[in-house]
Amino acid sequence: MKTFGRLLWPRLAQGLVGKPLTEPATPPPPEVVEALAARVEATARARLGRSLSIRQVDAGSCNGCELEVNALNGVLYDLERFGLRFVASPRHADVLLVTGPVTRNMREALERTRACTPEPCWVVAVGDCAADGGVFKGSYAVEGGVTPVLPVDLVIPGCPPAPAQLLEGLLALLGAQEEPKRVVAGAAAEPEL
Repeated sequence: MKTFGRLLWPRLAQGLVGKPLTEPATPPPPEVVEALAARVEATARARLGRSLSIRQVDAGSCNGCELEVNALNGVLYDLERFGLRFVASPRHADVLLVTGPVTRNMREALERTRACTPEPCWVVAVGDCAADGGVFKGSYAVEGGVTPVLPVDLVIPGCPPAPAQLLEGLLALLGAQEEPKRVVAGAAAEPEL
């Protein structure tokens, strides 16, 4: 016991006083974040006439994707300033951001959440697990990805996808859903008979 104590205390003191062994995350260039967020805000306002409301639904994930989704609300990305916001109720949402494979226990809850969400509503599958079941594919407890349960508008691949990828995906979703603008061809119109 004395030998154990002599070896333990120096390591414990070093761990308490020393620097952490992890490396800090490299932040994305601020101009890239600003440009992406500005495009998302402009597209959301043009499409919806207001900010974009997102409801995040965990359908049975390992929480890797949730960490990246939560980073969108952090000080680095701070999506509230760009008109993007996470809401607590699906009744206020425009986008359902679904993470993880759909487990058998969460299938009904996910279907009910979608039923409560007003139109227009887009379903985004975030991560490899939401796309096709990921590492949980084939498990007796997993239905698979989101597609067998709900129609998916966008899949953002990755294990987990980075916050910048999530932002780009939301922009791509809004850009693809824009209605085509009407173009008036020719200055002179044919007279009616």
